[in-house]
Amino acid sequence: MRVTSRVCQRLPRTGDNHVPAKSERTAKEAKEQPRRRQARGERRIAQLLEAAASVFCTTGYTAASTNAIAREAGVSPGTLYQFFPNKEAIAIELGERLMSEMRRTYGEALAPVDPATPLEEAVGAAVDRFIDFNCRHPVFYTLMHGSDIPGRMAEEHDALHATLIGRVEALLTPFLPDTPAADVRRTAEVCVGIYKAGLELVLAHEGEEREAYVRELKNVLLRYLAPLVD
Repeated sequence: MRVTSRVCQRLPRTGDNHVPAKSERTAKEAKEQPRRRQARGERRIAQLLEAAASVFCTTGYTAASTNAIAREAGVSPGTLYQFFPNKEAIAIELGERLMSEMRRTYGEALAPVDPATPLEEAVGAAVDRFIDFNCRHPVFYTLMHGSDIPGRMAEEHDALHATLIGRVEALLTPFLPDTPAADVRRTAEVCVGIYKAGLELVLAHEGEEREAYVRELKNVLLRYLAPLVD
């Protein structure tokens, strides 16, 4: 009887002190492994895209190579090829992510405003948001305004540009209530053209000089729009 008592004392208790069986632990680990691999894969992709952005900004898209991107990322070319088959695939993935973020920027920067809002305030807020995006992601300008970007990216950028024109047109309409729609559209296209020209100068400078060019860009837009709004 004493032996039986000792055996019973060694049996695991149920409840809070339950020890999972090996089969339970194995099943749980099997479920967690794909998630861990996916998380590691996403971190590696982000690392490669960040390196690609640096290389594209430094050398341009055409001169960039997968070897240079792998070197910048601190990985072997073989590791890079596990995620991307070539340079074009890297550029497309990077471009798609940036365009998605740029669309969100459109929504924030070009949201409808009260017609009573001063023109200077509306223009300044929109320019500041766009400049902030482009300064944080200078590769966006490199990829989207180069003559050698992949065809698929060029098509998506054209669609993005058309969306931008439409949003600027919607922003301007309350300020130009008696202006024909075709004229508002033309004004929106000129505003975007002015912004793109000024953006190149802004990105070419840093610090106080960059801030000065941003102010000049706002002034040019205001001087163009003010006579139309008055």
